[in-house]
Parts: sequence; C-alpha cells; structure tokens
Amino acid sequence: MKFRILNSYNRKLFFYFFVIFAIFSVAVGVFQFEREKQAKTESLETTLFTYNQMVHNYLKANPSSLTSTGSIISYFPDSNLRITIIKFDGVVIYDSFVEDYEDLENHLYRPEVQEALQSGKSGSRIRFSNSTKRDYYYYAYKYPEYIVRTALPYNIEVKKLLRADNVFIFFIIILFFISSVSLIYVADRMGKAISKLELFAKTAANNEPIDVQVQFPNNELGTIGREIVNIYKSLKKTQNALSNEKEKLIKHLHTSQEGLAIFSKYKKEILANNHFIQFANVIADQQIVWSDEVFGLKEFKPISDFIDVELSKDKKMLDGSVREEMNITKNGRYFQIYCIIFQDKSFEISITDITMREREKILKRELTSNIAHELKTPVSSIRGYLETIVLNENLDRDKQRFFIERSYAQTQRLTDLINDISFLNKIEEASSVFEREKVSIKEVVTNVFLDVHLKLEEKNISYSVDINDDVIMNSNQSLIYSIFRNLVDNAITYAGENISLMASCYRQDERFFYFRFYDTGSGVKEEHLSRLFERFYRVDSGRSRKMGGTGLGLAIVKNAVSLLGGEITVKNRVSGGLEFLFSFKKALQ
Repeated sequence: MKFRILNSYNRKLFFYFFVIFAIFSVAVGVFQFEREKQAKTESLETTLFTYNQMVHNYLKANPSSLTSTGSIISYFPDSNLRITIIKFDGVVIYDSFVEDYEDLENHLYRPEVQEALQSGKSGSRIRFSNSTKRDYYYYAYKYPEYIVRTALPYNIEVKKLLRADNVFIFFIIILFFISSVSLIYVADRMGKAISKLELFAKTAANNEPIDVQVQFPNNELGTIGREIVNIYKSLKKTQNALSNEKEKLIKHLHTSQEGLAIFSKYKKEILANNHFIQFANVIADQQIVWSDEVFGLKEFKPISDFIDVELSKDKKMLDGSVREEMNITKNGRYFQIYCIIFQDKSFEISITDITMREREKILKRELTSNIAHELKTPVSSIRGYLETIVLNENLDRDKQRFFIERSYAQTQRLTDLINDISFLNKIEEASSVFEREKVSIKEVVTNVFLDVHLKLEEKNISYSVDINDDVIMNSNQSLIYSIFRNLVDNAITYAGENISLMASCYRQDERFFYFRFYDTGSGVKEEHLSRLFERFYRVDSGRSRKMGGTGLGLAIVKNAVSLLGGEITVKNRVSGGLEFLFSFKKALQ
C-alpha cells in the first residue's frame, strides 16, 4: 500500500499524532525500564537483607564473638561480600575488609547509615568507599543494638544484575514503527477532508462562490463538510436578510423624532430610541428606565389590553393589518400612541408629541414686548426713587439712603436681566465659542449645591446627588453648571421651605445620558407646565418679581440643554413638586 502526505495540514496532523504517540511510547518505555530496574534493585536488597539478618542472628547467638563474625562469610554464596557493624553514634565496631577497623573514621554521616537511622529501617547507596578505595553497593539495616551494613563491589556482575532487560524496548520500537505507518494512512484520509473544510472556511471568509471551489471527499468527514456548507449557506442568506432589515430599522429609529420601540410577542424590548423613554417618563407618574415598563402603566392600559387580546388569537395576521391608536393628555402636553402588530406577533409602539404650539413664532412676537415690559419696572422704580431725592432737598439722610439702596437693588436686577439675555443670545447665536473639555457631571452638580449652601440652610432645604463618577462628558463646564444652577435657584426661589432636592442620572445608552431633577415642593398648576420654559413667563408675576427672579432661568436651561444635543421636559410629581427630565448627548460635533 502506498502512503503519501499530500499537504501541509496532513503533515501537521501526522506530526501531532506522531509526537503524542512518541511521548506515550517513551513514557511507557521509561516506566517499564525503571520498574524493571527497581524490581532488580529490590531483589538485590532482599538478598543483602538476608545476609544482614544472618549476621544479626549470628551475633545474637554469639554476643562475645564479634571478631569472628567474618567466619560466616564463607557460608555466603558471594565471597566478595563486605560486612560492617556500626554503632548508632557512627563508630565502626567491625569491618570484614579492614583489619584495623578501630582506626576507621566515623561512619555516622555515610548516606546509607543516615537513611537507615532516619527511616528507622534500612538505607542503600552506590558510592565510592574511602576505606577500601572501591565502588560498592551498600545496604544498611538498623537493629536495636547496632547497624549491620553489607556491601558488594559495584563491578560488572552487579551492574549487569541491576540493568533492565532491553527486550521490552525493542518491542516498543517495533510497535512504534507499525503505529507510525498507520498514522500516515489515518492522517492522509482525515487530512483530505479537513483540508477541504479549511478551503471552505477561507472561501466563505472571502465571500467567494462555495459550490465551485469546494469538493469534499466521499467519506464520513466529507459528509459532515457538505452538511456544514449547506447550513452555512442557509444561515448566510438569513443573516443578509436580517442585516438589511436591521440596518433600515435602526436608521429609522435614530432619525425619527417620534418615540419608537419594537417588542417581541412576550413584550420584551428588541429596539427602542431615546425619545420613547423620554416621552414615557413624561406620561408616567413613576420613573421609567426600560421601554417594556410602559406595559405596567395605567396610561398605557388600553394599548396593553389590545396587544394581549390580539396576541392571544390563534390566527395568521397580515403584516401591519392589526393596529390601534389612542391619545393621552398629560402634564400640559398631548401624545398620540400608535401600535402595530406584525405577522410574527412582534409589535411596534410609537409615541408622538402632538402638542400644537408654534413656540418659536410666539417667542419672536412677544420677545420685544416682554423685554420692554421687564425693563420698564426697574427703570420706573429707579426713576421714582431718584426723583424723590432730587425734588425733596430737605429729605433726611435715612430716607435718602433708603431710596438709594432701593435704586441700587433695582440696578442689580437690571444687571441680572441683561446678563441672562446676553447669555441666551450667546447660546443661540454663538454656540461655537463654548470650549469643549472633560467634565465630571457629579462634580459640577456637587459644586452647585456647595455654592448655594447658605440659601439652602436658610430655607431648611436638603439635597442629594445620585450620579456615578463615570458620568463624564466632553462638553462645556459653564453650560452644564448654568443648567443645574438655574434649576436649583428656581427650586430655592419658588418651591418653598422644608423641602428636598434630588439630582440623578437614571439611565445611559450609547448616545445619551438621562437626568432627572426634582423638588418636593408644591409644584404648579397643569396649565402652566407647557409654558415654564418661555422667556419672562411667570406663574405669579407679582410674587416672582418681589423674589427677584428675571423670568429667564428656565429658558436658559432649555436652550443650554438643546445646545448639548438633548431635550428637556417638566411634569408635576404625584407626591408633590416639579420634576425635570432631560438628556445630554455623549459626543458633540
């Protein structure tokens, strides 16, 4: 039979098997060699132990005949046997090969003696004898009174006795050769199929035609390879179709101004955009983090019931033929909820803000009159105070000082008003002047509360910040500071005393951070909510002016949030107070 290694993979396969079998063969050979050697060593030590035992028995029978111990050597089959008797302190009291054994050096630290003492039984060693200048195989055994050591010269006879039989090694070599030939045959057959699979993998990775380039052999691995190709083609076709649909769907979701979410038939989120979460939080009386939480809201109950009824029907639905819509009015805004159930019983819910107000037109039309109206009040007050001082020459100094202080207060109000208007214009018309830097939102919010801590203590207002340290944006610190400072100032001015403030980042996705800021005050009436972000709009104009507000704080907040690529909404909390929900875009162009 002719064998050949066809390609590099076959060679690798053969090499791997060859190395494994070679290691196995060497391991078995070494193990058997050592085992046989150990068996022969144990046999030799058994013989030497027998000699030791005979010497010991002789000494027990003739305790006063120590010097005649050598006479029993003639009874041993090996005339080269050396007998040494050693005390436990290492003193040699007899040696059959050395006449002046009393002059021998202390044997306490001989390796075989130390081993016998430490083990409490026996010790053996092959080493050179300083006494006789020859190599010996020593075997020492510890008895209650002394140590008997026997030794044979480590000559050719002993080496042959201890040497392992090589017949087994020749058997391993022959078996290894036969197995190597078999491995060549197995590697050749397996390598052909696996090489074809490798060719298929490369062909598939390069998106080349598969049927033309890959021809599998007619064996078991070839059958497996053909099945893998069929499965791959089916998956590739499905993957391409899903990829195209997913790409279109994702583009639609992220570019849409509607709140869109797609769910499985088990009401689990598949895809959702940020508008959906924002609108759901405006509608809900509780915080929403995941889109599928809307099914637990009372406002969404009609839509949820409709979905349950339709999904429970045992019928094949036409794509997009089953739909339902409803309108919700909440927190001064109007939303249209639209649901479509698809053929596979997945469904889409859209939330559209249909609050019909032309905010920009109203602001442009009212801006001039609002500015004139806001400027007229402090200017009229300043003029009245100064006229009183000028026309009353005999006015006492205390009253003069009072009118001057009132005039100064009004000029401060004018300064704040002008600064706020200037900041708004800067945001709207010169946003490029804001430099970008790494900003820790938690640090900015904490600094805001520290800057107003005297006002907070004066009104007994507590606060908390629930923002992680990793909420960091490449943004403008002054803009973010202005947003949270105006929200805090607005709460301090209008929310009342003995309340709590809370700022948190409750969600983030690949594109946005989502924040909430609320107070536990009295809130505002529903008809005012939709206008809180208008310039100069006040819920109670007279009360607001007495408190010193310019009416631009929340307008600055809204414009700054928009500049940071986000949106902001406001609603009344069920337990009392106002809650602002807003987002910041993570990466700004």
